[in-house]
Amino acid sequence: RDRNSMAEKYVDVDTLKYLLYDVHNLEELLVRDRFQDHDKESLDMFIDSVKEFADRELFPYVKEMDEHPAYHKDGKVFVHDQVKTMMHKGGEMGLISAPFNYEDGGMQIPFLSHTAATYILDAANNHLPGYAGLTQGAAELIIHFATKELNQAYVPNMLTGQWGGTMCLTEPQAGSSLSDIVTKATPTEDGFYKISGQKIFISGGDNNFTENVVHLVLARIEGAPKGTKGISLFVVPKNRPTTSGALEFNDVTTVADFQKMGQRGYCTTHLGFGDADDCKGWIVGEPNQGLKYMFLMMNSARIAVGRGASAIASAAYQASLQYANERPQGRKLSSDGKKNPAEKQALIIEHPDVRRMLLMQKSVVEGSMSLVFLAAKYYDIIETATSPEEKEKYNLLLEMIIPIVKTYPSEAGAAAVNNGLQVLGGYGFCADFILQQYYRDIRISALYEGTTGIQSQDLLGRKVTMSNGKALQLLSAEIMITINEAKEIEGLQSYANTLEAKLQLTQKVLGHLMPHAMKGDYERYLADASIFMEFFSLIVVGWTWLDLGVNATKAMSADGKYSKEFYESKIHTMKYFFTYELPKTSGLSEILFNTESITIKKDTEPVI
Repeated sequence: RDRNSMAEKYVDVDTLKYLLYDVHNLEELLVRDRFQDHDKESLDMFIDSVKEFADRELFPYVKEMDEHPAYHKDGKVFVHDQVKTMMHKGGEMGLISAPFNYEDGGMQIPFLSHTAATYILDAANNHLPGYAGLTQGAAELIIHFATKELNQAYVPNMLTGQWGGTMCLTEPQAGSSLSDIVTKATPTEDGFYKISGQKIFISGGDNNFTENVVHLVLARIEGAPKGTKGISLFVVPKNRPTTSGALEFNDVTTVADFQKMGQRGYCTTHLGFGDADDCKGWIVGEPNQGLKYMFLMMNSARIAVGRGASAIASAAYQASLQYANERPQGRKLSSDGKKNPAEKQALIIEHPDVRRMLLMQKSVVEGSMSLVFLAAKYYDIIETATSPEEKEKYNLLLEMIIPIVKTYPSEAGAAAVNNGLQVLGGYGFCADFILQQYYRDIRISALYEGTTGIQSQDLLGRKVTMSNGKALQLLSAEIMITINEAKEIEGLQSYANTLEAKLQLTQKVLGHLMPHAMKGDYERYLADASIFMEFFSLIVVGWTWLDLGVNATKAMSADGKYSKEFYESKIHTMKYFFTYELPKTSGLSEILFNTESITIKKDTEPVI
């Protein structure tokens, strides 16, 4: 095989569809009014058409987009030609509009289906789907919270991909601390606000193919309360539509771009608003409610980051699996512990250590894919809930898992890609092979949409204590349903018991940490939040694997639609996860039980 040739596969579509239809029962959602125009066949056609599009228009360009990054010149950002294809052809296919209501120009397909389709796009080429994804998120904010006039002025062109969209939160002096933003909005008598300020790290902030980019900007109206309570949300287009329908420049300048370690084809920009005092913005919803509106969209944004990370790990796994199946190296040990040089070399996939690394990747990819799909399913149930009780239950479940959905694929996914690179040995470190690129590309995932530290504080500080612990109780009850089911199945009892013990260990860990919170020592309570995140993520992903094990075992005895080998492979990977990954919780719990507070700064602190 030519050393420069691409891997042949980036996602296992059989596994994706198995998780979608058999494990997460997509068809159960289709009885709900919102989705009644769809059936499995039509949604299958949608996913297959997305796969064909990804094969043709995304996957062949993934290395090229890394080697020829987006760049800034003369106040403009220039991106790869495939951005135009992604936005315009993807827009035509409904990749942006699909989950929206009919009256908003959408197709009302389940978010779960859309998530599976975009997973394929992310795995094919993670530099492209963000342009469409952010446009979708910005359009969603306008649809939900803005006036009818703003909807009519902006949304139709965004849903077709003619115009792009972004979300502008971060500022140079205020990274994740949104209470410190200073971008200013000055009211006028003409119904708009004058916007002035700067935003950084704006993904998809400019390009040379869409005639407009519609920015959703967090800003502070003069005289507004300090902190996050005084932040409003504005529609601020790069070019504003005039009464004649033409576009005129709205004083939004691309000051610079950021050249990045990975995802180089996905531009990241520094934007200036109102440098010539002619930047107009239109308020979305009520004043001082901007952060609340933005955060209502944050769940789908965090699902998208987890989805993207899992998908990059999927592409890396497929590339390293292919290599391991083709690369002869060394010989297997014989019964006397020696190698016979007369024997032909073994393929590296026959070596236990390589198999361990491949199983680690497979367990992370498929476990996280299942977790992402579960979050998307919860999202659909919330959107279509038929009672307040159902809505509350699934809202709490989604809130509980969201930080894990975003963080586990990002952190464990990076470790998985690292293992993939190791499978290739020296070639993994060389630009000829794509593993080094995936390693660079996935690294941003733990930073996007709230870093791992922020997600961890959200999990332990907000979600665990939410509604007096009700969210955690509901999640534990869901996990126990799977455990009890597994206890009835021969061969799965020991795994069920192991997971139950880990769930009990969670209670002990929280019992140890909670007193700090009860007495108001939140710094101590949250000091090891990232350790708790890793600990609890392993238990939640252990649940997704036990669920997969239950499903695969039942399907195998009922002569399911996939091969015996397919189901055996799922059960084998579950066993790997329970043998190699889940035991890490013991060491992590030891850290969490420790009474030292090593990382908290004290007055007599030794210098780090």
